[in-house]
Amino acid sequence: MKRMLNEVAASGSSIHSSASSSTASSSSSPSSSPSIFTNYALISALAAFTIAQSIKFFTSWYKERRWDLKRLVGSGGMPSSHSATVTALAVAIGFQDGFRGTSFAIALILALVVMYDATGVRLQAGRQAEVLNQIVYELPAEHPLAESRPLRELLGHTPPQVIAGGLLGIITASVGHMIILACS
Repeated sequence: MKRMLNEVAASGSSIHSSASSSTASSSSSPSSSPSIFTNYALISALAAFTIAQSIKFFTSWYKERRWDLKRLVGSGGMPSSHSATVTALAVAIGFQDGFRGTSFAIALILALVVMYDATGVRLQAGRQAEVLNQIVYELPAEHPLAESRPLRELLGHTPPQVIAGGLLGIITASVGHMIILACS
Protein backbone atom coordinates (compact mmCIF):
# COMPACT_ATOMS: atom_id res chain seq x y z
CA MET A 1 0.00 0.00 0.00
CA LYS A 2 2.82 2.40 0.89
CA ARG A 3 4.48 1.59 -2.47
CA MET A 4 1.26 2.48 -4.29
CA LEU A 5 0.96 5.78 -2.37
CA ASN A 6 4.57 6.60 -3.22
CA GLU A 7 3.85 5.87 -6.90
CA VAL A 8 0.80 8.15 -6.77
CA ALA A 9 2.91 10.84 -5.12
CA ALA A 10 5.65 10.43 -7.73
CA SER A 11 3.18 10.58 -10.59
CA GLY A 12 1.48 13.62 -9.02
CA SER A 13 4.76 15.52 -8.81
CA SER A 14 5.81 14.44 -12.29
CA ILE A 15 2.44 15.53 -13.65
CA HIS A 16 2.84 18.91 -11.93
CA SER A 17 6.20 19.42 -13.55
CA SER A 18 5.07 18.20 -16.96
CA ALA A 19 1.88 20.28 -16.91
CA SER A 20 3.94 23.44 -17.24
CA SER A 21 5.70 22.11 -20.31
CA SER A 22 3.51 21.18 -23.25
CA THR A 23 6.35 19.45 -25.06
CA ALA A 24 6.91 17.05 -22.20
CA SER A 25 3.38 15.70 -22.41
CA SER A 26 3.33 15.36 -26.18
CA SER A 27 6.66 13.57 -26.46
CA SER A 28 6.19 11.05 -23.65
CA SER A 29 6.07 7.43 -24.65
CA PRO A 30 3.35 5.05 -23.41
CA SER A 31 5.89 3.15 -21.32
CA SER A 32 6.95 6.28 -19.42
CA SER A 33 3.42 7.60 -18.79
CA PRO A 34 1.90 7.09 -15.34
CA SER A 35 -0.17 3.98 -14.71
CA ILE A 36 -3.94 4.19 -14.35
CA PHE A 37 -3.40 2.85 -10.82
CA THR A 38 -1.42 5.98 -9.93
CA ASN A 39 -3.92 8.44 -11.41
CA TYR A 40 -4.67 10.69 -8.43
CA ALA A 41 -7.89 12.17 -9.86
CA LEU A 42 -9.29 8.74 -10.74
CA ILE A 43 -8.35 7.26 -7.36
CA SER A 44 -9.93 10.24 -5.55
CA ALA A 45 -13.18 9.89 -7.51
CA LEU A 46 -13.39 6.13 -6.97
CA ALA A 47 -12.54 6.48 -3.28
CA ALA A 48 -15.27 9.10 -2.81
CA PHE A 49 -17.80 6.88 -4.59
CA THR A 50 -16.82 3.87 -2.45
CA ILE A 51 -16.99 5.85 0.79
CA ALA A 52 -20.39 7.35 -0.10
CA GLN A 53 -21.88 3.97 -1.03
CA SER A 54 -20.44 2.42 2.15
CA ILE A 55 -22.03 5.18 4.24
CA LYS A 56 -25.39 4.46 2.57
CA PHE A 57 -24.98 0.74 3.26
CA PHE A 58 -24.33 1.29 6.96
CA THR A 59 -26.95 4.01 7.43
CA SER A 60 -29.60 1.76 5.87
CA TRP A 61 -28.62 -0.96 8.35
CA TYR A 62 -28.82 1.54 11.20
CA LYS A 63 -32.29 2.73 10.15
CA GLU A 64 -33.82 -0.61 9.13
CA ARG A 65 -31.74 -3.08 11.19
CA ARG A 66 -31.14 -5.23 8.12
CA TRP A 67 -28.36 -5.44 5.56
CA ASP A 68 -29.39 -4.24 2.10
CA LEU A 69 -26.70 -5.10 -0.46
CA LYS A 70 -28.50 -2.98 -3.07
CA ARG A 71 -27.36 0.12 -1.15
CA LEU A 72 -23.76 -0.66 -2.17
CA VAL A 73 -24.57 0.09 -5.82
CA GLY A 74 -27.97 1.80 -5.79
CA SER A 75 -28.72 5.45 -6.43
CA GLY A 76 -30.42 7.88 -4.09
CA GLY A 77 -29.94 8.34 -0.37
CA MET A 78 -27.50 10.13 1.91
CA PRO A 79 -24.88 11.14 0.83
CA SER A 80 -25.06 11.47 -2.94
CA SER A 81 -22.34 9.23 -4.36
CA HIS A 82 -22.68 10.94 -7.74
CA SER A 83 -21.95 14.32 -6.15
CA ALA A 84 -19.09 12.88 -4.11
CA THR A 85 -17.55 11.29 -7.19
CA VAL A 86 -17.67 14.29 -9.52
CA THR A 87 -16.66 16.74 -6.78
CA ALA A 88 -13.65 14.61 -5.80
CA LEU A 89 -12.70 14.39 -9.47
CA ALA A 90 -12.93 18.17 -9.96
CA VAL A 91 -11.02 19.02 -6.78
CA ALA A 92 -8.31 16.43 -7.53
CA ILE A 93 -7.89 17.86 -11.03
CA GLY A 94 -7.70 21.33 -9.48
CA PHE A 95 -4.97 20.23 -7.07
CA GLN A 96 -3.10 18.37 -9.80
CA ASP A 97 -3.36 20.71 -12.79
CA GLY A 98 -4.28 23.98 -11.11
CA PHE A 99 -7.64 25.57 -10.43
CA ARG A 100 -7.21 28.04 -13.28
CA GLY A 101 -6.83 25.39 -15.99
CA THR A 102 -9.22 24.14 -18.63
CA SER A 103 -9.30 20.62 -17.17
CA PHE A 104 -10.58 21.93 -13.86
CA ALA A 105 -13.19 24.10 -15.61
CA ILE A 106 -14.51 21.09 -17.52
CA ALA A 107 -14.60 18.93 -14.37
CA LEU A 108 -16.33 21.69 -12.39
CA ILE A 109 -19.05 22.19 -15.01
CA LEU A 110 -19.55 18.39 -15.17
CA ALA A 111 -19.89 18.30 -11.37
CA LEU A 112 -22.41 21.14 -11.34
CA VAL A 113 -24.53 19.51 -14.07
CA VAL A 114 -24.54 16.16 -12.26
CA MET A 115 -25.51 17.77 -8.94
CA TYR A 116 -28.23 19.89 -10.55
CA ASP A 117 -29.62 16.81 -12.29
CA ALA A 118 -29.63 14.83 -9.03
CA THR A 119 -31.77 17.43 -7.25
CA GLY A 120 -33.93 18.27 -10.26
CA VAL A 121 -34.85 15.73 -12.90
CA ARG A 122 -33.91 12.58 -11.01
CA LEU A 123 -35.56 13.68 -7.76
CA GLN A 124 -38.80 14.52 -9.58
CA ALA A 125 -38.70 11.23 -11.51
CA GLY A 126 -38.45 9.39 -8.20
CA ARG A 127 -41.42 11.29 -6.79
CA GLN A 128 -43.45 10.51 -9.91
CA ALA A 129 -42.54 6.84 -9.54
CA GLU A 130 -43.94 6.90 -5.99
CA VAL A 131 -47.26 8.28 -7.24
CA LEU A 132 -47.46 5.82 -10.15
CA ASN A 133 -46.66 2.88 -7.87
CA GLN A 134 -49.46 3.96 -5.52
CA ILE A 135 -51.91 4.20 -8.44
CA VAL A 136 -50.94 0.72 -9.69
CA TYR A 137 -51.19 -0.68 -6.15
CA GLU A 138 -54.79 0.56 -5.88
CA LEU A 139 -55.88 -0.97 -9.21
CA PRO A 140 -58.29 -3.91 -9.11
CA ALA A 141 -56.63 -7.32 -9.40
CA GLU A 142 -58.15 -7.97 -12.84
CA HIS A 143 -56.58 -4.81 -14.34
CA PRO A 144 -53.74 -5.64 -16.80
CA LEU A 145 -51.29 -3.33 -14.98
CA ALA A 146 -52.10 -4.65 -11.49
CA GLU A 147 -49.31 -7.24 -11.73
CA SER A 148 -46.67 -4.87 -13.16
CA ARG A 149 -43.36 -4.53 -11.39
CA PRO A 150 -43.05 -1.38 -9.23
CA LEU A 151 -40.93 1.50 -10.50
CA ARG A 152 -37.74 2.45 -8.66
CA GLU A 153 -38.54 5.36 -6.38
CA LEU A 154 -35.13 6.20 -4.95
CA LEU A 155 -33.55 7.93 -7.95
CA GLY A 156 -32.63 11.48 -7.03
CA HIS A 157 -31.40 13.41 -4.03
CA THR A 158 -32.56 16.18 -1.78
CA PRO A 159 -30.30 19.25 -1.63
CA PRO A 160 -28.80 18.21 1.75
CA GLN A 161 -27.84 14.81 0.27
CA VAL A 162 -26.13 16.51 -2.68
CA ILE A 163 -24.33 18.98 -0.41
CA ALA A 164 -23.15 16.14 1.84
CA GLY A 165 -21.87 14.25 -1.21
CA GLY A 166 -20.08 17.36 -2.45
CA LEU A 167 -18.42 17.90 0.93
CA LEU A 168 -17.40 14.24 1.02
CA GLY A 169 -15.81 14.63 -2.42
CA ILE A 170 -13.88 17.73 -1.35
CA ILE A 171 -12.65 16.01 1.81
CA THR A 172 -11.65 12.84 -0.07
CA ALA A 173 -9.64 14.72 -2.71
CA SER A 174 -8.06 16.97 -0.05
CA VAL A 175 -6.98 14.02 2.09
CA GLY A 176 -5.56 12.33 -1.01
CA HIS A 177 -3.66 15.50 -1.87
CA MET A 178 -2.23 15.70 1.66
CA ILE A 179 -1.12 12.06 1.45
CA ILE A 180 0.61 12.77 -1.85
CA LEU A 181 2.37 15.80 -0.37
CA ALA A 182 3.42 13.81 2.69
CA CYS A 183 4.82 10.97 0.60
CA SER A 184 6.78 13.17 -1.81
